[in-house]
Amino acid sequence: MQTGPYGGGMKVSVCMATYNGERFIQDQLASILVQLGEGDEVVVVDDASRDSTVSIVESFCDERIRIIRQPRNCGVLKTFGRALEEARGEIIFLADQDDVWRGDKVEKIKGMFSACSDLTLVQSDCSIIDADGNTVAESRFGSQAFHVGPFRNLVRNLYQGSAMAFRRTILNYCLPFPSDIPMHDMWLGIVNQFVGKAEFIAEPLMSYRRHGANESPGRHAPLPQMMRWRWALLKNLVLLYRRRVILKRQSISIQLH
Repeated sequence: MQTGPYGGGMKVSVCMATYNGERFIQDQLASILVQLGEGDEVVVVDDASRDSTVSIVESFCDERIRIIRQPRNCGVLKTFGRALEEARGEIIFLADQDDVWRGDKVEKIKGMFSACSDLTLVQSDCSIIDADGNTVAESRFGSQAFHVGPFRNLVRNLYQGSAMAFRRTILNYCLPFPSDIPMHDMWLGIVNQFVGKAEFIAEPLMSYRRHGANESPGRHAPLPQMMRWRWALLKNLVLLYRRRVILKRQSISIQLH
Protein backbone atom coordinates (compact mmCIF):
# COMPACT_ATOMS: atom_id res chain seq x y z
CA MET A 1 0.00 0.00 0.00
CA GLN A 2 1.29 3.44 -0.94
CA THR A 3 1.13 6.33 1.45
CA GLY A 4 1.19 9.95 0.40
CA PRO A 5 3.19 12.85 1.84
CA TYR A 6 0.23 14.67 3.38
CA GLY A 7 -1.05 12.13 5.92
CA GLY A 8 -0.36 14.13 9.10
CA GLY A 9 -2.90 16.09 11.10
CA MET A 10 -6.51 16.08 10.00
CA LYS A 11 -7.77 12.81 8.60
CA VAL A 12 -9.26 12.88 5.12
CA SER A 13 -12.20 11.01 3.60
CA VAL A 14 -12.59 11.13 -0.16
CA CYS A 15 -16.18 10.29 -1.12
CA MET A 16 -16.81 9.02 -4.63
CA ALA A 17 -19.99 7.85 -6.34
CA THR A 18 -19.39 5.50 -9.26
CA TYR A 19 -21.55 4.20 -12.08
CA ASN A 20 -20.19 2.53 -15.22
CA GLY A 21 -16.96 4.47 -14.83
CA GLU A 22 -14.45 1.93 -16.13
CA ARG A 23 -13.04 4.25 -18.79
CA PHE A 24 -11.57 6.88 -16.47
CA ILE A 25 -11.62 5.67 -12.87
CA GLN A 26 -8.12 4.14 -12.93
CA ASP A 27 -6.46 7.50 -13.58
CA GLN A 28 -8.69 9.32 -11.11
CA LEU A 29 -8.05 6.95 -8.20
CA ALA A 30 -4.32 6.93 -8.92
CA SER A 31 -4.24 10.75 -8.77
CA ILE A 32 -6.03 10.69 -5.40
CA LEU A 33 -4.35 7.85 -3.54
CA VAL A 34 -0.82 9.18 -3.96
CA GLN A 35 -1.84 12.25 -1.94
CA LEU A 36 -3.37 10.40 1.02
CA GLY A 37 -1.81 9.14 4.22
CA GLU A 38 -2.22 5.85 6.05
CA GLY A 39 -5.12 7.05 8.19
CA ASP A 40 -7.06 8.54 5.29
CA GLU A 41 -9.70 6.76 3.23
CA VAL A 42 -11.52 6.67 -0.08
CA VAL A 43 -15.18 5.73 0.25
CA VAL A 44 -16.47 4.41 -3.08
CA VAL A 45 -20.19 3.77 -3.36
CA ASP A 46 -20.97 2.01 -6.62
CA ASP A 47 -24.47 2.60 -7.95
CA ALA A 48 -25.03 -0.87 -9.49
CA SER A 49 -22.50 -0.52 -12.31
CA ARG A 50 -22.82 -2.98 -15.19
CA ASP A 51 -19.20 -2.70 -16.33
CA SER A 52 -15.83 -3.40 -14.70
CA THR A 53 -15.78 -0.32 -12.45
CA VAL A 54 -15.75 -2.27 -9.18
CA SER A 55 -13.10 -4.70 -10.44
CA ILE A 56 -10.82 -1.80 -11.36
CA VAL A 57 -11.27 -0.23 -7.92
CA GLU A 58 -10.55 -3.56 -6.23
CA SER A 59 -7.43 -4.06 -8.35
CA PHE A 60 -5.68 -1.26 -6.44
CA CYS A 61 -5.54 -3.61 -3.41
CA ASP A 62 -5.36 -0.55 -1.18
CA GLU A 63 -6.61 -0.85 2.40
CA ARG A 64 -7.60 2.80 2.39
CA ILE A 65 -10.34 2.11 -0.18
CA ARG A 66 -13.74 1.04 1.12
CA ILE A 67 -16.16 -0.16 -1.54
CA ILE A 68 -19.90 -0.24 -0.95
CA ARG A 69 -22.00 -1.84 -3.68
CA GLN A 70 -25.62 -0.81 -4.04
CA PRO A 71 -27.80 -3.68 -5.33
CA ARG A 72 -29.90 -1.35 -7.47
CA ASN A 73 -29.35 2.00 -9.14
CA CYS A 74 -30.35 4.85 -6.81
CA GLY A 75 -29.02 7.91 -8.62
CA VAL A 76 -26.29 10.45 -7.88
CA LEU A 77 -27.97 12.19 -4.95
CA LYS A 78 -28.60 9.06 -2.88
CA THR A 79 -25.26 7.52 -3.81
CA PHE A 80 -23.24 10.52 -2.65
CA GLY A 81 -25.46 10.71 0.44
CA ARG A 82 -24.55 7.12 1.30
CA ALA A 83 -20.84 7.85 0.79
CA LEU A 84 -21.01 10.85 3.14
CA GLU A 85 -22.85 8.84 5.78
CA GLU A 86 -20.01 6.28 5.69
CA ALA A 87 -17.17 8.83 5.81
CA ARG A 88 -15.00 8.89 8.95
CA GLY A 89 -12.56 11.73 8.25
CA GLU A 90 -12.55 15.24 9.66
CA ILE A 91 -12.06 16.77 6.21
CA ILE A 92 -14.22 15.36 3.42
CA PHE A 93 -13.43 15.70 -0.27
CA LEU A 94 -15.96 14.93 -2.98
CA ALA A 95 -14.66 13.21 -6.10
CA ASP A 96 -16.16 12.32 -9.45
CA GLN A 97 -15.09 9.10 -11.13
CA ASP A 98 -13.76 10.68 -14.31
CA ASP A 99 -11.61 13.66 -13.27
CA VAL A 100 -7.89 13.92 -12.42
CA TRP A 101 -6.58 15.68 -9.32
CA ARG A 102 -3.52 17.90 -9.37
CA GLY A 103 -0.73 16.49 -7.21
CA ASP A 104 -0.96 19.16 -4.50
CA LYS A 105 -4.75 19.41 -4.20
CA VAL A 106 -5.02 17.71 -0.81
CA GLU A 107 -2.03 19.57 0.60
CA LYS A 108 -3.31 23.01 -0.42
CA ILE A 109 -6.86 22.48 0.78
CA LYS A 110 -5.80 20.94 4.10
CA GLY A 111 -3.49 23.91 4.54
CA MET A 112 -6.47 26.26 4.19
CA PHE A 113 -8.38 24.43 6.91
CA SER A 114 -5.35 24.32 9.19
CA ALA A 115 -4.79 28.05 8.86
CA CYS A 116 -8.40 29.01 9.64
CA SER A 117 -10.25 27.14 12.38
CA ASP A 118 -13.66 28.61 11.49
CA LEU A 119 -13.37 27.74 7.80
CA THR A 120 -15.84 24.96 6.96
CA LEU A 121 -15.78 24.68 3.15
CA VAL A 122 -13.18 25.22 0.44
CA GLN A 123 -13.65 25.14 -3.30
CA SER A 124 -10.93 25.51 -5.89
CA ASP A 125 -10.96 26.41 -9.53
CA CYS A 126 -10.32 23.62 -12.05
CA SER A 127 -9.23 23.24 -15.63
CA ILE A 128 -11.48 21.48 -18.15
CA ILE A 129 -10.31 18.49 -20.19
CA ASP A 130 -11.97 16.34 -22.83
CA ALA A 131 -12.33 12.57 -22.98
CA ASP A 132 -8.74 12.20 -24.20
CA GLY A 133 -7.26 14.40 -21.48
CA ASN A 134 -6.70 17.42 -23.73
CA THR A 135 -7.14 20.78 -22.02
CA VAL A 136 -10.23 22.57 -23.27
CA ALA A 137 -10.06 25.51 -20.83
CA GLU A 138 -7.43 26.51 -18.29
CA SER A 139 -10.07 27.71 -15.83
CA ARG A 140 -13.61 26.57 -15.08
CA PHE A 141 -14.57 30.00 -13.73
CA GLY A 142 -12.24 32.23 -15.73
CA SER A 143 -12.63 35.89 -14.92
CA GLN A 144 -16.00 35.28 -13.29
CA ALA A 145 -15.85 36.13 -9.61
CA PHE A 146 -16.78 33.24 -7.34
CA HIS A 147 -19.44 34.32 -4.88
CA VAL A 148 -20.27 32.42 -1.71
CA GLY A 149 -23.55 34.10 -0.81
CA PRO A 150 -26.49 31.67 -0.53
CA PHE A 151 -29.08 33.68 -2.41
CA ARG A 152 -26.80 34.53 -5.32
CA ASN A 153 -26.04 30.82 -5.67
CA LEU A 154 -29.75 30.08 -5.69
CA VAL A 155 -29.95 32.14 -8.86
CA ARG A 156 -26.71 30.88 -10.40
CA ASN A 157 -24.99 28.04 -8.62
CA LEU A 158 -21.19 28.06 -8.64
CA TYR A 159 -20.62 25.24 -6.17
CA GLN A 160 -19.04 22.23 -7.83
CA GLY A 161 -18.75 19.08 -5.75
CA SER A 162 -15.69 17.63 -7.44
CA ALA A 163 -13.73 20.79 -6.60
CA MET A 164 -15.04 20.98 -3.03
CA ALA A 165 -13.92 19.89 0.44
CA PHE A 166 -15.52 20.59 3.81
CA ARG A 167 -15.41 19.81 7.51
CA ARG A 168 -17.62 16.88 8.48
CA THR A 169 -19.41 19.14 11.00
CA ILE A 170 -21.59 20.63 8.26
CA LEU A 171 -23.07 17.20 7.57
CA ASN A 172 -25.08 17.61 10.79
CA TYR A 173 -27.13 20.15 8.84
CA CYS A 174 -26.96 18.73 5.31
CA LEU A 175 -27.83 15.05 5.80
CA PRO A 176 -29.98 13.33 4.88
CA PHE A 177 -30.23 15.08 1.52
CA PRO A 178 -33.78 16.24 0.76
CA SER A 179 -35.06 14.09 -2.09
CA ASP A 180 -36.22 17.02 -4.23
CA ILE A 181 -33.06 19.15 -4.35
CA PRO A 182 -31.31 19.41 -7.76
CA MET A 183 -27.81 18.27 -6.74
CA HIS A 184 -25.86 17.44 -3.60
CA ASP A 185 -23.10 20.01 -4.15
CA MET A 186 -25.49 22.91 -4.52
CA TRP A 187 -27.22 21.94 -1.26
CA LEU A 188 -23.92 21.50 0.62
CA GLY A 189 -22.61 24.86 -0.56
CA ILE A 190 -25.74 26.86 0.21
CA VAL A 191 -26.40 25.25 3.60
CA ASN A 192 -22.78 25.88 4.56
CA GLN A 193 -23.35 29.60 4.10
CA PHE A 194 -25.89 29.54 6.95
CA VAL A 195 -23.80 27.44 9.34
CA GLY A 196 -20.16 28.04 8.39
CA LYS A 197 -17.66 29.91 6.25
CA ALA A 198 -16.42 29.25 2.70
CA GLU A 199 -13.30 30.26 0.76
CA PHE A 200 -12.30 29.92 -2.88
CA ILE A 201 -8.84 28.98 -4.21
CA ALA A 202 -8.42 30.77 -7.52
CA GLU A 203 -6.18 28.19 -9.13
CA PRO A 204 -7.06 24.89 -10.81
CA LEU A 205 -6.35 22.01 -8.40
CA MET A 206 -7.97 19.38 -10.62
CA SER A 207 -8.89 18.64 -14.21
CA TYR A 208 -12.64 18.48 -14.70
CA ARG A 209 -13.45 16.07 -17.51
CA ARG A 210 -16.32 16.80 -19.90
CA HIS A 211 -16.99 13.87 -22.22
CA GLY A 212 -20.66 13.75 -23.09
CA ALA A 213 -21.62 11.06 -20.55
CA ASN A 214 -21.20 13.06 -17.32
CA GLU A 215 -23.81 12.67 -14.62
CA SER A 216 -23.84 16.43 -14.07
CA PRO A 217 -25.41 18.27 -17.02
CA GLY A 218 -23.31 20.49 -19.26
CA ARG A 219 -26.25 22.74 -20.14
CA HIS A 220 -28.91 24.52 -18.13
CA ALA A 221 -32.13 22.65 -17.47
CA PRO A 222 -35.35 24.07 -18.94
CA LEU A 223 -36.64 27.14 -17.10
CA PRO A 224 -39.65 25.39 -15.49
CA GLN A 225 -37.36 22.71 -14.05
CA MET A 226 -34.93 25.33 -12.77
CA MET A 227 -37.80 27.14 -11.06
CA ARG A 228 -38.98 23.91 -9.39
CA TRP A 229 -35.46 23.21 -8.15
CA ARG A 230 -35.09 26.71 -6.70
CA TRP A 231 -38.42 26.36 -4.94
CA ALA A 232 -37.30 23.00 -3.51
CA LEU A 233 -34.08 24.56 -2.23
CA LEU A 234 -35.89 27.48 -0.59
CA LYS A 235 -38.48 25.17 0.97
CA ASN A 236 -35.84 22.86 2.41
CA LEU A 237 -33.78 25.78 3.72
CA VAL A 238 -36.85 27.03 5.60
CA LEU A 239 -37.44 23.55 7.02
CA LEU A 240 -33.78 23.36 8.06
CA TYR A 241 -34.04 26.72 9.83
CA ARG A 242 -37.19 25.61 11.66
CA ARG A 243 -35.50 22.40 12.82
CA ARG A 244 -32.53 24.37 14.14
CA VAL A 245 -34.83 26.73 16.07
CA ILE A 246 -36.77 23.82 17.59
CA LEU A 247 -33.58 21.99 18.59
CA LYS A 248 -32.15 25.15 20.14
CA ARG A 249 -35.31 25.71 22.18
CA GLN A 250 -35.30 22.10 23.35
CA SER A 251 -31.66 22.41 24.38
CA ILE A 252 -32.36 25.58 26.38
CA SER A 253 -35.38 23.92 28.04
CA ILE A 254 -33.29 20.92 29.10
CA GLN A 255 -30.58 23.18 30.56
CA LEU A 256 -33.17 25.15 32.56
CA HIS A 257 -34.63 22.00 34.06
